[in-house]
Amino acid sequence: MNNPVKYPAGEGRWKEDGRAIAHIDMDAFYAAVEILDFPELKGQPVVVGGDSNRGVVSAASYEARKFGIHSAMPIFRAKRLCSGLVIRPGRMTRYVELSREVMQVLHMFSPLVQQISIDEAYIDLTGTAKLFGRPPAAVKTVKKEILAATSLTCSIGLSSSKLIAKVTSDMNKPDGITIVPPSRMMEFLRSLPVGAIPGIGGKSEEQLRQLGVREIGDLSRYDPEYLEERFGKFGRRLSAIAEGRIHSELIPWSQPKSVSNELTMPEDTGDMRTLEKYLMGLADKVGRRLRRQGLKGRTVTLKVKTHRHRSITRSSTLEKPVSRGKTIYEESRRLLGEYGVPVALRLIGVGVSGLEPESGSGQFAMFEGSSLEEEKWDRVEKAVDSILDRFGRESVRRGRQFE
Repeated sequence: MNNPVKYPAGEGRWKEDGRAIAHIDMDAFYAAVEILDFPELKGQPVVVGGDSNRGVVSAASYEARKFGIHSAMPIFRAKRLCSGLVIRPGRMTRYVELSREVMQVLHMFSPLVQQISIDEAYIDLTGTAKLFGRPPAAVKTVKKEILAATSLTCSIGLSSSKLIAKVTSDMNKPDGITIVPPSRMMEFLRSLPVGAIPGIGGKSEEQLRQLGVREIGDLSRYDPEYLEERFGKFGRRLSAIAEGRIHSELIPWSQPKSVSNELTMPEDTGDMRTLEKYLMGLADKVGRRLRRQGLKGRTVTLKVKTHRHRSITRSSTLEKPVSRGKTIYEESRRLLGEYGVPVALRLIGVGVSGLEPESGSGQFAMFEGSSLEEEKWDRVEKAVDSILDRFGRESVRRGRQFE
């Protein structure tokens, strides 16, 4: 484990009841899991992603990053940068399994855990000093417990705000801890480059540079009204950050607004049968994710992207909420038929929104008001869920997907 670097020097005094928020970020998570499960990959440049030239990098090991490879980079470009690149296909079931173990560790330290992605979460350590020591000591213990439970490293940012915790978790990667005590938070914030703030893209950063704003402290030269007029809601957020109004609430869980899956196909195609085959697999994945979260949705959305990168969406709202992959597929296929595929497509996706919890508490409450045929399909899909959970995502596939 690296020696934790703290900013500013010293941990400062942390009142026992003082707000303490930590952001935990697993290091190169997908790639790290591959190296964990296949030790022969240790020390090699590893990426997780599609092996075709149309694929993109989902995660890159730190050895791969030395070649300039990063997430969202096209695979063909990554191959050019590193001739010895090891490309691993994604294994989401395994990543979810280890992610759950990480979250279980965090819940040992506080009931207030907000997971924001498969490999990131906030944890509120306020008032836990008598149990785990003051926050700087507690996050060291959190780190050790995650390593013991998963054999994976993480980086942690600790402060009294979610924003600062998020920013600092990325400052000492991999396997580091960065601490900004409450007494030094404003000093840290004023010296922070504006580009480090989550949500500030390259275009906004360039516009701010044209105003002479390079650090958050530079924003104090401008009235909030001017920033709002120039940047809209984003300007209001900048003003709030510059004034230190950054103490947003930690939300342990919030229901997702939608569940979706999309796929960039190996090659552009306008063949309806090929598109329907991909759509079937995507609809099954969306249905399974909905059932796993105990949700149903009323609105089905089809998304396609043409060979010229133009995105098009079509949606329809059903009479009853569903989580059935078969129904999601049939509705998205109907939307695809209405679109007509006038040009070759490079991407296809399907999503479900207008979500609500499954009604009732019994296993088969979801069948209420369903036809006998629908009930049969629900039973089939739940049986398939059990098989996939036990034997892996390739253990059951529809016959048409073998074409």
